[in-house]
Amino acid sequence: MSQSDMPKIPDKLFYRINDVAEITGVPPYVLRYWESEFPMLRPERDEKGERRYRKSDIELIFQIKKLVYEQRFTLAGARQQLKAMRKTGAAARTGESAEPAELPPATGRPLDPQFANELSQAISQMREELTALYRLLSSP
Repeated sequence: MSQSDMPKIPDKLFYRINDVAEITGVPPYVLRYWESEFPMLRPERDEKGERRYRKSDIELIFQIKKLVYEQRFTLAGARQQLKAMRKTGAAARTGESAEPAELPPATGRPLDPQFANELSQAISQMREELTALYRLLSSP
């Protein structure tokens, strides 16, 4: 996400989780969950154990938000995409020749809405069939 795509982040050293939620539009419970899903998102803790986000954390949250909400990546796919972006970015900064990033596996690609709907319907039908089979097998 380019700097022009992001809203202005107030100039502070640290931000509390509610401030970050307001800036990014991501609820605090989602931010806490993303910490468990994205190893690179690890805000510091103060002496009371409260999260202290830095500006770089907020920029990362904007990247995650774009990958998950706009580009429709799964969390695993977004995690892989961020790793690839960091790898190629680090190579570009050091002047190394960046190897092309591997394509994420099928689970990391954005889902086509029509395909997702068809998949959901198929799973629902399978669930109904398995439930009926379970009832049949567990009856005396």
